[in-house]
Amino acid sequence: MPTHSESRPLPWSAREMYDLVADVERYPQFLPWNSAARIRSRKPIQGGELMEADLVISFKVFRERFGSRVKLFPEAKRIETEYLDGPFKYMRSSWVFHDRPGGSCEVDFFVDFEFRNAILQGIIGVVFNEAMHRIVRAFEKRALTLYGPR
Repeated sequence: MPTHSESRPLPWSAREMYDLVADVERYPQFLPWNSAARIRSRKPIQGGELMEADLVISFKVFRERFGSRVKLFPEAKRIETEYLDGPFKYMRSSWVFHDRPGGSCEVDFFVDFEFRNAILQGIIGVVFNEAMHRIVRAFEKRALTLYGPR
């Protein structure tokens, strides 16, 4: 049951980083191992939007689709994700973006999941921390591409 939490300052605004992470359809353009994304549905909820989305993760010989329920709270600059279907026993994650002085932000990221497939779980277990760091760095590189250096 790997978990990862990370908090880090970034030079971009909380709104910019929220918008980047909320743009799930663009993930295949920059996230490692993400080969496809599809939005199933969108509907308004109290304080935001509920989106159901499919992501296809390709890692070595494995290619798996999984569905997620993503709650987007733009004013609070918070994103919560719950697992719907696919290769996991469970999965949840959250992003929270806090403004900092000077136009920068603090990003808090958390993920907790377990695969149904013991082989895949074993492979991920070996490289989990590095994989999570690569994913966070991919968001940072995307922000640099979209918003430029600060």
